Amino acid sequence: MVTRLRGACTGIVIGLVAITPGCGFVPLWAAALIGALASPLCYLCVSKLKPRFGYDDALDAFGCHGVGGIFGGLCTCIFASKEINPAISWNGLAFGETGLFFAQVLSIVVTIGVTVVGTLVCTWIVKRVCGLRVSEREERMGLDLTQHGERAYPSFNGLDD
Repeated sequence: MVTRLRGACTGIVIGLVAITPGCGFVPLWAAALIGALASPLCYLCVSKLKPRFGYDDALDAFGCHGVGGIFGGLCTCIFASKEINPAISWNGLAFGETGLFFAQVLSIVVTIGVTVVGTLVCTWIVKRVCGLRVSEREERMGLDLTQHGERAYPSFNGLDD
């Protein structure tokens, strides 16, 4: 029951992540479509892509926010409409114009590049200062105890060792 509830909440958040780039630019029907398609796409990335490549993403930030945001950005350049927001320069591909598509794809590629470089710089700094991982022994003992000096589940709830 808890797993289903967690999955449903994650799916809702993914829908919101995916529609964020298009807020105020896409029609309501497109917003619903983007939200409905984003959750299964992100689920596939988390359940198939992560195990296949074996990357460490405990909170599924890439699978949910990264993939959902990229998908939402691409859908924005497909469904954006001047009728919804006259301030935009071009309509999306669905309305017969390509200018927004190329601008949006370029912005997504630049964002991915900045994110990768920034992540590599931060990882390099952390690795030099304190290391990226705790020892296997500390991980087995539990990070609450080894890193914070306290038990995650105090003895009053009966979950102690």
